[in-house]
Amino acid sequence: MLKLLPILMALGYGLIMWQFSAWRTRRELDERSTPLADPALLAVTGRLAGALGLPRVPVHIYETDVVNGLAAPDGRIFLTRGFYAKFREGAVTADEMASVIAHELGHVALGHSRRRMIDFSGQNAIRVVLATVLGRFLPGIGPYVAGFLTSLLAARLSRQDEFEADEWASALLIKAGIGTGPQKSLFAKLAGLTALKGKAPPAWLMSHPKTEARVRAIEVNETKWRARSEPT
Repeated sequence: MLKLLPILMALGYGLIMWQFSAWRTRRELDERSTPLADPALLAVTGRLAGALGLPRVPVHIYETDVVNGLAAPDGRIFLTRGFYAKFREGAVTADEMASVIAHELGHVALGHSRRRMIDFSGQNAIRVVLATVLGRFLPGIGPYVAGFLTSLLAARLSRQDEFEADEWASALLIKAGIGTGPQKSLFAKLAGLTALKGKAPPAWLMSHPKTEARVRAIEVNETKWRARSEPT
């Protein structure tokens, strides 16, 4: 039992930290966001809601200049002020913004926030075990190697979530009559919209998949869905 104590403590620490992070995020979003009121965007969110059989999809504007969309742990969808500004400038279309909202809805529908809580706790336990084992063979650097390996695992799991949310969003966009065109065209714009500078980190260290891989996955799904819908 004593041997398991560090692992159990790591699991408990992960759960506590995730809950604290979720509380802090919820509080900041409450204080720095307002309901979406743009008629053009409300029109496309209405189409998404109709496809889902819901009266509406609640979307909020989060006051930060970063270009991003996010799903809060409590299930709310947010577009950043920076992203909304790109729409107002004409750099992004209403349908492309709808693809962002659909993607974040995918994270909510697929329970990714809950999964990340479990993963975060598990990763803390894995880090403790690896640090203990590697520390015997690599004194001084074992914990750093353990942290690096755990980061690789976290990035891989995050990329998996992004692919799943993309697929869910594609299906919703098709059902809503918007299609996947805006989803793919937005991916082509992302680097410019977010002003990425310098060399990107290796794909296996990134929390999001490469744009080319995401577009290719969408097209593979479209081909698969068309084959299923064709009469035999």
